[in-house]
Amino acid sequence: MQIGKFDLSRYPIILAPMDGITDKVFRKICKEMGATLTYSEFVSADAIIRNVKVSFDKISKNEDEFPFVVQIFGNDPEIMGQAAKLVESAGADIIDLNFGCPMKKIVSKGAGAALLKNPELMLEITKNVVKNVNVPVTVKTRLGWDETSIIIDNIARGLQDCGIAALTLHARTRKQLYSGNADWDYFLKLKSDSSFSIPLIANGDIDNPEKAKLLFDDYGVDGVMIGRAAIGNPWIFRDCNDYILKNISPKPISINERLAICKRHFNELAAMKNEKVAIIEMRKFFKNYFKGIANIKQYRVALLEATSLEEIHSIFNDIKNIEEKV
Repeated sequence: MQIGKFDLSRYPIILAPMDGITDKVFRKICKEMGATLTYSEFVSADAIIRNVKVSFDKISKNEDEFPFVVQIFGNDPEIMGQAAKLVESAGADIIDLNFGCPMKKIVSKGAGAALLKNPELMLEITKNVVKNVNVPVTVKTRLGWDETSIIIDNIARGLQDCGIAALTLHARTRKQLYSGNADWDYFLKLKSDSSFSIPLIANGDIDNPEKAKLLFDDYGVDGVMIGRAAIGNPWIFRDCNDYILKNISPKPISINERLAICKRHFNELAAMKNEKVAIIEMRKFFKNYFKGIANIKQYRVALLEATSLEEIHSIFNDIKNIEEKV
C-alpha cells in the first residue's frame, strides 16, 4: 500500500488513533511488535492553533517513528487548514482527518462523526487541509450517521476528488457506536467501484490474525487498522504479521512476557507523565495485559484499585510469583 511517497508494504497492519491510548509509549511498543503505521491520539484543531501544550505533547513522535500519522478533528475549514500546517511543521509525516469519532464530547462540537450529517462541510474541510499542507492527507470515517443515512459510497468518491491519499472506513454507523457487527460488505462495494482508486484501510471488528488475513484475501482491502483489540495486546501486530506472511498461527503469550511489557509500559508512562497519571491511564490496559490467565483475577482487580507506584510494583511481584510456580 502506498500513501504519498510512503511504501507501507503489501499487508500493512495499522494501530488506530485512540484518545488516551495511543500515546508515545504505547505507540513505541506497538511499533516494536510489528505495527506498520501508528497514529497519534486525536487532537483538536482549535487547541493546536491556540498552542495548547497538552495537544502538542500528544503529537510528539518517537525518534524511530516513521512515518508518523497525526489525526486532527474540528468543524471549521479555515481552522482545520491552519492546524494542519502547524501539525506538519511539528513533524507529522501524514495528517489524518477525524470524520468518524462517535464520542458525545466530539460530536456535540459538530466534529468527528457529526460531519456525516453535513457531507458538504466534510468535503470543504478536506479540500482546505489538502491545499494547506505538503504531506499526504488521509481520512477516517464511518458508513453514515445511522442506517437510514448511509453516505459512504458518495462521500468516498468525493473525498478522493478532494485529493486525499487514503481512506480508512470503520464499517459501522455513528448510531452503532461500537455495538453490533461491522458491515464488511461495504469494503467489497468500494473495492469493486472502478471510480474509487485510492487505498482503502479496513477498521472494525478486527481482533485476530485470521480476520486480518480474510480482509486482505477476500475483501481486497489495502490495509487493516486495529483499535480496541490492541489495548493491552500489542502482540496482535506480531501475530498478524506472522500469520499473514509466514502462515504461523499465534502462540499463547506467557505471563512473564505479558508482565515484562506491562511493567515497561507503566514505568515509561510514569516517567513521561507522572505517577498519578500513569496509574489512572494504565487502568485501561491492565485488564487486557493479563486476559485469559488462570488465577489472575484478584491481581487484575488489585491493579485497577491501586493508588501508588509501590502498590503497582508489589502486585507485579505477586504476578511474577505465579509465573515462577507454573
